[in-house]
Amino acid sequence: MHGDDPRTDAATAERTRRAEDVLTMQRTARKGGTAPLLRWLTARTGAAVFLMNRSGVVTSPLRFPLGRAERDLVRHGAREIAARGLKSVAIDEEDLSCFVLPLDGLPGVHAPLLAAVLRRPTPPGVGLLLADAASCLSLCWQSEHTQRQQRSLRLADARTREAVLHLLMNGHVSAARQVAEALRPALPDMLRLYLVEGPPAIRGTVADTLVGVVDDAWIVPCPVYADHLAVLVPAGPEARPGMPAEPAWPRSVTDACWIGASGPVPLRNTATGYAQAFHALAAARQRAERHASFAADPDLALTIGPPAAAWAAVFLAPLRTHCARRPQDPDSGELLATVASWLNFSSHATAHLKIHRNTLTARLGHVRRLLGLDLNRLSDQAALALALRATAAGIPPGPEPHTPDTRGTAPSLEELLALPDVVAWARGRLRPLQMPGVPACIEQTLTTWLELDARIGPTAAALSLSTSAVRKRLARSEALLRRSLLRPPSAVHDLWLAQRALDLAERRGAGRTGGAGGPALVPPEPSHAAP
Repeated sequence: MHGDDPRTDAATAERTRRAEDVLTMQRTARKGGTAPLLRWLTARTGAAVFLMNRSGVVTSPLRFPLGRAERDLVRHGAREIAARGLKSVAIDEEDLSCFVLPLDGLPGVHAPLLAAVLRRPTPPGVGLLLADAASCLSLCWQSEHTQRQQRSLRLADARTREAVLHLLMNGHVSAARQVAEALRPALPDMLRLYLVEGPPAIRGTVADTLVGVVDDAWIVPCPVYADHLAVLVPAGPEARPGMPAEPAWPRSVTDACWIGASGPVPLRNTATGYAQAFHALAAARQRAERHASFAADPDLALTIGPPAAAWAAVFLAPLRTHCARRPQDPDSGELLATVASWLNFSSHATAHLKIHRNTLTARLGHVRRLLGLDLNRLSDQAALALALRATAAGIPPGPEPHTPDTRGTAPSLEELLALPDVVAWARGRLRPLQMPGVPACIEQTLTTWLELDARIGPTAAALSLSTSAVRKRLARSEALLRRSLLRPPSAVHDLWLAQRALDLAERRGAGRTGGAGGPALVPPEPSHAAP
């Protein structure tokens, strides 16, 4: 009887064990891939089992370090595989044994080698076990390699789209279109910008979801906030016939995220659209439907009109005419882009501009010296922000343009804020805080916060409140004004200008002058000292 033959029993046991090993390797690979499979092989054989490239460089983690003799032996095996085109190599040298087997790779891709080094004598069946493992590891490695390639492509795509958004935010539309030519869809002339806010861990999943449901959209991970996605949707002739004004947001997105929508803006005004969507997002956080559109009101620079352009030309003249003295120094364009980003994003400007915080500090120092401003004061920040917006809006300066040589004929900021249209704008801007049912403490807290340069701590001390109470009241102001206050881009500069305009109007109504206490409205002549 064959069952009484010890050799037959041993062969059956060996086949059974091999089958169990193969099943174990498949289960291990399905659960975790190459890393746990290599750990299992190490425990199963007692050998150092790892992957290496064809130059003999180890490419997978080792449970314990290899000695010099072991490294020389596996390099020898790798050279034999490369030189002779072998399917496997087994080398015995003194008290060591080495097995090297090439994995199967994808077309055009060099797969790694499976190597095992152990002390002699080697246990029986090690070579056959490693051959079975090589087949399983080949499939794992190919899958992981494909996933790595896909991640790299997604990362490259995200970074390219981020670069396009960065160019658009800084007004470089032509350069943005050139970079975007390799991607789809084409950038529209008119767009509506949405900001989708959710946990950073699901940003990739949300982006993948939106790709399939929001037609002709540019979906860009926000370069400033890790929990934001920017979605640029055509809002003009580029929008396909029948495309709804609002995307059909999937339930999986609206249940987990908040969405803020801008109004339609030209492509060159993407930064304006971003700010609008950010303010709408502040309102969306207070709503059960988790969605809000920008509550449009007149822009202050456009409300003032040509006088704002004349004032801004004088205000920014030292900065706009600045020339770098050394190649490594920032020029006028870099300083303007940096201070605009800082006014919008505060310390997050380093992420927006991809610069070090020391570089940001140094550039702001240049701006401060050129314009003679104290950038820690909210009044000076608000004046600078208005000047930049008046310039970006492209408002014609009027029939008699002002130049830096005619500084005395340009209006001051207080003269601009005294205009009847500006006072009406200011009243409308702050009216939601004065509606029936709104506690007076909400407006009082906001006013004190603006007077104290938008600092939470001093505001809390002045009102004898905790900082959390101040934040809660400001959050209530955000909901009423439908503007972001606590997180940049913030409406704090507009609100300071609105409050200042009303203060000046009240002083004029009481027969008092309104010049004291205002910001540095027209900066002094710039110092000629080296920056």
